[in-house]
Amino acid sequence: MFTLKRIESATQDVKKSRFLAFAAPIADEQAAKEFLASHSDPAANHNCWAWRIGQAYRFSDDGEPSGTAGKPILAAIDGQELDGVAVVVTRWFGGILLGSGGLVRAYGGTAALCLRAAEKIEMIETVRATVAVDFSDMALIKARLLARNVTIAGESFTDKGPVLIVDLRKDEADAILAMVVDLSRGKAVVSLDD
Repeated sequence: MFTLKRIESATQDVKKSRFLAFAAPIADEQAAKEFLASHSDPAANHNCWAWRIGQAYRFSDDGEPSGTAGKPILAAIDGQELDGVAVVVTRWFGGILLGSGGLVRAYGGTAALCLRAAEKIEMIETVRATVAVDFSDMALIKARLLARNVTIAGESFTDKGPVLIVDLRKDEADAILAMVVDLSRGKAVVSLDD
């Protein structure tokens, strides 16, 4: 899955109607609502939108015939494997009716045009783990963790040795923690946080 790096926009004219799309990365439903409110034009005929965060999603046709605007915008988000994204497409009516198929193509197409132009970043699922090691193993283990692009989120010391809090890619967590145990000759105590 991917998300957007920053807010992006695109515009197109379809049979004298002007369509303007804004797309943005969002963290939660409240951020989606704020983005939609700030990028909708109250003077326009329609401000249709959709957003997705994981399994949660919403969309609105904002007065257009049912299923002709919000769903195609959501389909554009899903079609590009995006998550944590909101899109609003604003329409200024140009006097020519587009029909249901024309509206679907115009809204979905403008959203897709905007999303294709946007710079994307890969969303990597991570897990947090606690790694307790001996003082004598710390330098080697930290070096190997950093070589595997593991983020060390915290470090503390107890009377038994250092304790590292690390963020691991979920798909690599088991292999990395096994490597730590091997490097410490079985002395490291590792646990995944819930």
